[in-house]
Amino acid sequence: MMSAALTASRARLFLAGLAAVIVLLLTFGAGVVSAPFFSPKENSVEAGFARDMSLHHAQAVEMAMLAYAKATDPEVKHEGYDIALAQQGAIGAMKAWLDKWHVSRSGDQGPMAWMPNGSKELTADGRMPGMASDQELTRLNSISGKDFDILFCQLMIRHHLGGIHMVDAVLKESHNSDVVGLAESIKEGLQREITIFQSLLTRMGAKPL
Repeated sequence: MMSAALTASRARLFLAGLAAVIVLLLTFGAGVVSAPFFSPKENSVEAGFARDMSLHHAQAVEMAMLAYAKATDPEVKHEGYDIALAQQGAIGAMKAWLDKWHVSRSGDQGPMAWMPNGSKELTADGRMPGMASDQELTRLNSISGKDFDILFCQLMIRHHLGGIHMVDAVLKESHNSDVVGLAESIKEGLQREITIFQSLLTRMGAKPL
């Protein structure tokens, strides 16, 4: 039988995740309505952020869906569900902006070109900040049980830290209210989830990567 403490914890996590999704849906609606009035250009900071963060989120959704399917710890499974829901919603909002701004979803510049340090932000094998490598994703797919739960939490902490780094960059450069609003919401959610994952790792007797 699930303890009262665990039930209360899951309830708090659910409410926090629900609130994040509501914010994203509201932001999505605002972006669809107001984007034509802002019209960032093809190689703008806003367009670059939307493209790169969509790809960054897509990997998080991939790992989160895997956690929802494979995790043995109920809190890890629940976090996987919340991340997949919230970050897929953010992807939808950002792709809608690109369409309304009449810019391409892929762009003709490389990843991180919109950031002050450009391609120097990428790892040696071309990954954006915090993203898991192919080898790490392969291992995540191949293991199970507590080992899976630990590695998922570890990878997500690093992934979220990389996402916050990207968010901080766009917040310094952009004055677009829709972009700033979503970026601030993303950062708040990532920071909250990092705290949760750190607590989970402590409980499982593990540390961040």
